[in-house]
Amino acid sequence: MKAGKTILSVIILTTLFFIQSCQKETKKTEPINEEIATAPNINAAVGAAMTSPQVYGVWHAGNDYCIWGTARTESEFDSKNHWLIDRGDGSGKPSVNIVILSFVHPLKLLNGTNDATTVNGVPKGMTPTIINYFKNHGVRVMLSIGGITYTDAWDQALSTNATQLGLRVAAVAQQLGVGIEIDYEQNRSPNLTGLQQFITAYRSQLPYDATGNNHAARLTIDLAAGDRWLIDICRKATADWLTTTNPVLDYANAMVAARQPSASGAIASWQEHVDGKPQYGPPIPPLAPAKFTGSLWLVGSKPIAECTNYNNSLQKSTSSFVQSVLPNGAGTTPGMLGYMFWAAECQGTRAACTTPPNSCEGGIGAGATALSIPIPMPALRQQ
Repeated sequence: MKAGKTILSVIILTTLFFIQSCQKETKKTEPINEEIATAPNINAAVGAAMTSPQVYGVWHAGNDYCIWGTARTESEFDSKNHWLIDRGDGSGKPSVNIVILSFVHPLKLLNGTNDATTVNGVPKGMTPTIINYFKNHGVRVMLSIGGITYTDAWDQALSTNATQLGLRVAAVAQQLGVGIEIDYEQNRSPNLTGLQQFITAYRSQLPYDATGNNHAARLTIDLAAGDRWLIDICRKATADWLTTTNPVLDYANAMVAARQPSASGAIASWQEHVDGKPQYGPPIPPLAPAKFTGSLWLVGSKPIAECTNYNNSLQKSTSSFVQSVLPNGAGTTPGMLGYMFWAAECQGTRAACTTPPNSCEGGIGAGATALSIPIPMPALRQQ
């Protein structure tokens, strides 16, 4: 009986770890009981042509589990995060070409809140010092608005004044010289009208820029690992905002699953975006491979191969698919945009931090070299 209880406790704790990877917010997609099956997708179609990844980055949780509530000096920040700007092979090149600081509270941003962790609605740790730490090394920076814990705050902000929120976010993006990620994880009755108003207002100040030269014009959205969660948002984004003929958002990130998948499981979920869901009512249309990235966990309760050993990592075992998956109804060029990883520094009390001695030169750093990741990020494929 004791052994049985012990095993059950371990299962419960393990599940809680993966679902609660940030103490306040988490990059969560499907609940475990809805997770996409990990069997190989027999409909996955890849071609002989390979398109090198253009996006290779991390969400950054800061040192306080995604709050970013304290301003930090460059020297202290560098002591914990130097691997991000130096892959450790003597080249002096960064390990990534984009960092997304996570998260900003949408309602606080709308209201311009000043409190213990926030100045004018922006977390105190998201300062020009930290942003320029990355940009000075050719690494693009974005701010993520939302996260799973701030879902209600997104609802409140959109219902209060979605247009003003879009204008306010655009002003912050211009002030700091960063892009913006929409992380609105409302799985039930999302406010799509409000989200459209937010995007329209943002684009009224910062029109779509295919060149990528204006960092503040980069506006992306997070979707689930596959098409089985955030269904309404996925349908709207794929149909109206992520088209190759009239793009409104730059691209989407297919977020991490509830737990690290197998290679076949990751491929199966990403293939769902490429294929769409014609059997749904209304259907989800297919998404061009050039319009989304795939995401993987960076650490668990201890560092994993994504962080420490590229040769044993999922980014290596899935790289052929990511670079060669063929369009299936949208887009013309093979290959997804690249990879994102959750998350740098300290994402939660039960997760390893990516700080020395657990920094990730051997995983992401080596991957940047093996995959010939361009630094800085080039103009992205549009088709």
